[in-house]
Amino acid sequence: MAEKIETTPFTEDIIVKTIARILLPLILLWALYVLIHGAGGPGGGFQAGCVLAAGLILFTIAFGLKETKKIFTIKWATFLSSLGVMIYGGTGLLCLFFGGKFLEYGKLPFPIPVEGAEYGIESIEIGVGITVMAVMISIFYDLALKKE
Repeated sequence: MAEKIETTPFTEDIIVKTIARILLPLILLWALYVLIHGAGGPGGGFQAGCVLAAGLILFTIAFGLKETKKIFTIKWATFLSSLGVMIYGGTGLLCLFFGGKFLEYGKLPFPIPVEGAEYGIESIEIGVGITVMAVMISIFYDLALKKE
């Protein structure tokens, strides 16, 4: 009969932990770059949200699910997924309030009228990024916490 081997949910390897500590700030900075430059080039909220979630998953691999849940709880994931949708919808409603169509960014009353459309799309990208990150982490938690 085969012996059942107990495995820990994370590694105790100092190399993995050190590399994770070095890479995590870079991953978060890259996600911010992708988010900011998403309106005018490749990238955007969805891609930035996935990169942010991947950073948290790397943290989980290095330090364990217990430590990750201290930083980012399931309640935070639920709250942030709702907040991102409210940012997206709120931007659209704000455009309606100022006489435009839903998500017609040019009608938003920002100090620089030429750049008003860019501020509007950035708020949409931020809302999408927050929602995608929170939902991806929720899915990861569901898979990681699955009981057999």
